[in-house]
Order: sequence, then structure tokens, then C-alpha cells
Amino acid sequence: MTPIELASGVVVAVGSPSDQAAFTLTEDDCGDRRAVTVASVSDTLDLLRERCARWPHAAAVCIDVLRAHNADAPAFGGVITESLAYSTLQAGPEFTRWLGERGPATPVQIPNPVQAERVGDALYVRFNRPQRHNAFSTDARAVLLEALEVARLDPSVTDVVLSGNGPSFCSGGDLAEFGTFADPVSAHVARTRHSPALVLDELTARLGRHCRAEVHGQVLGSGLEMAAFCGWVAASPDAVFGLPELSLGLLPGAGGTVSITRRIGRWRTAYLVLSGRTIDPSTALQWGLVDEIR
Repeated sequence: MTPIELASGVVVAVGSPSDQAAFTLTEDDCGDRRAVTVASVSDTLDLLRERCARWPHAAAVCIDVLRAHNADAPAFGGVITESLAYSTLQAGPEFTRWLGERGPATPVQIPNPVQAERVGDALYVRFNRPQRHNAFSTDARAVLLEALEVARLDPSVTDVVLSGNGPSFCSGGDLAEFGTFADPVSAHVARTRHSPALVLDELTARLGRHCRAEVHGQVLGSGLEMAAFCGWVAASPDAVFGLPELSLGLLPGAGGTVSITRRIGRWRTAYLVLSGRTIDPSTALQWGLVDEIR
């Protein structure tokens, strides 16, 4: 193993997989979840150096959060830790810089942002903001929680299916809403007291693979994080998976440091965040991020 230190003490390795590194890069096929196979180690290191130098705080905090949570532990502690770290970064210079670069933005209100339909014992929940690739908004979160609460409280619901209308499952958080929180503490309270992640985790504990996500198109950020909490994830061949939050000066904030780590390990989760690269369905299936392609 050859350790390579990036900005803020983030260490990646080249060669043999290591527990000590954030992840290990190799150009050889490797089934070890601590390692990521890339076309060019040199090019990937250049990308990682550039991104970690631009967002050193977010990179370091993300690695700390991933190391702090045991994937076998209950989700609650991990979600709380993640949210506290997310709020810390919201108050930091990297997110502030991103907000300045983005400029003013007006949130878009779209009627019926989530659709829910009960068919027999099955509850079908669909993101319904197709004009924005189902970007996840505050009002969508409220309606999603209301729909999931039906399944959580009614034991006669034996199947929950989460999907999205339009060209994508969910492209992540709606960027037009970023920066509209009153303060980081209030944002943390809202995230953790009204958390789709924790409800999906509870439903999966009860229903197993009968709490499933059917994903297609863009499956990014919070969309991927929520889908990964489901007991079964079916992907269309056109699906694209990724965690773009670092480029905002943030880390995953919808429970992904728990849900995605459970599926693919903290090392490959760290790679997705730090590199910003996306993966295709075949790689997602090989890693265990999805359970089938159909």
C-alpha cells in the first residue's frame, strides 16, 4: 500500500486495500469494498487533489463522519452525527462561497410534489416534480413523510414502492432552496425531526425487500441516499448514481453516510463523495448499491 495525503489530512491509498485510508485506488479488478477500480490511478489522484484542495473542510468532515459511524449500528446515531456535521458545513466558508457563486435563486413551487396511491396492501409513492428531475424540496419532504407515515402506522400495508415520475427518480436536493434555512441549528432540527431516512429505515426493518425503490435516470444526492435505505433497489439501465454534495461545500445530508455505507462500505461511499464521479447500473450492482437491473 502506498498512502497519499490529500488536503486536510485525507489519505487515500494505491495498491493493496487498507482500512487506514479513506479508500484505495487500483487499476485492477478488485472485489474488496475498500478498493475502487479506476481507468487511471494518476488521473483520479489529480482529480481528488484538485477537489480536496478546493473543498478541504467538506472533504475532511465527510471522512470523519464516515469513520465515526458503525454500519451495523442503528441508523439514528449516524443520521444525527451526519446532520450535525452538515449544519457545521452550512455555516462554513465553502458553502458560503458556493452560495455566492450560485447567486440569488427563487424556489419553485410545484403542486403535488409527491403522489401516493394505496392499491390493496401496497402503497405506491412517487416523486412528482418531473420538470426538475424530481429535485427534492421542502414541500416534497413534507408530503413524502405524510405518505410514509401511513405505512409506518398501518400494519396492513405490506408493500411500499418508492419511484419517480418523469425522466429521473430524484436528482438530489433542489439547489434553489439551498441557503434558505433560518440558521444551521434550525436546519439540523428540521432534518432530524422530520427525516424520511429514519422512516424508510423503520419500514425496511419491518418489510425487508417489500420496501423497495424503483430508480431510473438521475439517482443523485438525497435521491440515492433515500433509495439506499430501502430493502430492495431495482435500477433501470439508464440510471446514473452519484453524490455531488462536495461541490457545494457539503456532505450527504439525507442519511447517505448511513444508508449507502451499509450497502457499499464507507470506502466506496467516500470515493463517490470526494471524486464527484457517477457510476452506472452495472457498477452499482457489482458494489451492492442496487439489487437488480431491469
